[in-house]
Amino acid sequence: MSSNASSSKPGKLVLDQARLDAAKQSLDQGAVTPDLGPWRKDIVQLLNDALATELVCVLRYKRHHFTATGLESPAIAEEFLVHATEEQAHADKIAQRIVQLGGEPDLNPDSLTRRSHADYDEALDLHAMIRANLVAERVAIEAYTQMIELIGGKDPTTRRLIEQILEQEQEHADELSDWMTKAK
Repeated sequence: MSSNASSSKPGKLVLDQARLDAAKQSLDQGAVTPDLGPWRKDIVQLLNDALATELVCVLRYKRHHFTATGLESPAIAEEFLVHATEEQAHADKIAQRIVQLGGEPDLNPDSLTRRSHADYDEALDLHAMIRANLVAERVAIEAYTQMIELIGGKDPTTRRLIEQILEQEQEHADELSDWMTKAK
């Protein structure tokens, strides 16, 4: 329930009937209810930038998966592939949410790196690969944390999606941090 819900007396929580009635209108907008309206475009933009970030991360992890060499490389390369797969799943969920909100996922390859919060990396040194991926995960963690703060109660569904992705990004960062100490 939103903080905009009215209460008929102090301490009692009741739903705002006018908002419920408004939700019965504009059925062509699917999941987008009137209360989300003022924030929808901004949220779609935030999600499209997050989508670009996830896709750049997929590409970086894939490159590192295929080019990793050295004593520890088979295990680390496998971890890079797992992360690439998980980042792709994040991208897919974000794209689906953009569509739910009546937006269009921006998958334009010409602008992906420009819109991404994280950098692409072509390092060939295994330690440099791990470091680049850890930096990217930390940037993603910060970006998602800020998105959660910005979205707040404006769009609980998107906030929960971002919180779930954030949790997995934090796991990635922990794993990469462990690999950094092992690969020294």
